[in-house]
Amino acid sequence: ETTEMTNREDAEMQMSELDLLSSMFPSEEEFTVTDQLAVAELKHYAENESAEVPSSKVQFILNVKPEVSNASLVEFSMVCALPFKYPTVLPEITVRSSLLSRAQQIHLNSDLKTYLMQNCSGEPCMLSAREWVKDHAAAYIDKELSSSSVTTSNAVQSEDTTFTRLWIYSHHIYNKQKRKNIIDWAKELSLSGFCMPGKPGVVCVEGLQSSCEEFWSRVRRLTWKRILIRHREDVSLEGGGHAEIQKQRKFPPLEEKCFDAHGARGNHMDLGQLYRFLEEKGCADIFQMYFGVEGH
Repeated sequence: ETTEMTNREDAEMQMSELDLLSSMFPSEEEFTVTDQLAVAELKHYAENESAEVPSSKVQFILNVKPEVSNASLVEFSMVCALPFKYPTVLPEITVRSSLLSRAQQIHLNSDLKTYLMQNCSGEPCMLSAREWVKDHAAAYIDKELSSSSVTTSNAVQSEDTTFTRLWIYSHHIYNKQKRKNIIDWAKELSLSGFCMPGKPGVVCVEGLQSSCEEFWSRVRRLTWKRILIRHREDVSLEGGGHAEIQKQRKFPPLEEKCFDAHGARGNHMDLGQLYRFLEEKGCADIFQMYFGVEGH
């Protein structure tokens, strides 16, 4: 029942946020809903107990002119989609402008996402996202001058020369789909490590910094009771070639590790075995970070 209720509350919040946006930005130039059917379905769902869950996400475009002296010519468009569970989960927003190079657009969107992750959990946040774009977006046009390819290739160099290891802690990991995602995403992003399902859930991924960060941003967007990065290791690599990266790895390509489960639901892992496994890999000190006690 409760999820049903939360879903309806989310739907109602989405509806009232859309109403607010259309009253604040009455002109099509500023705010356009690109999928009217989704809005109709959402409204129907919010108002009728028996309604089907909407089949598509509400999608719209917010156009923003930043307040910068010379920016009269610049317009940013925020292409937005609201997942069904928004605002419990974050909105999907891509900011575009004809004046942004691809690298600048990626940079801008990733910073916007970070801002949303840090400031907008569970609350309607389209207006604050719009404010953020209005205040910050213009700065990205000059950030890396797209003409000087030298700087961009250097930027790529330096970004890719950090090897990262993330130690992620979750209250529990039982869900088969999540477990599959963890394995598939790690493979796709060439990350090594392991995942210990059960309660608590432990995930370690290691590889290029950008790949680890992409993995984390995907994983944290799934619904969790509690999930966080317990510890992070970053190592600068000289040159950052494939061999350098392989040398840093402590684990094989990511796989699930089940240490003799016990407990009524067969889901409590044997932490002693986890400790010995970490010790073999030269990571015994991590055990303390997770569980706050000496191992053995």
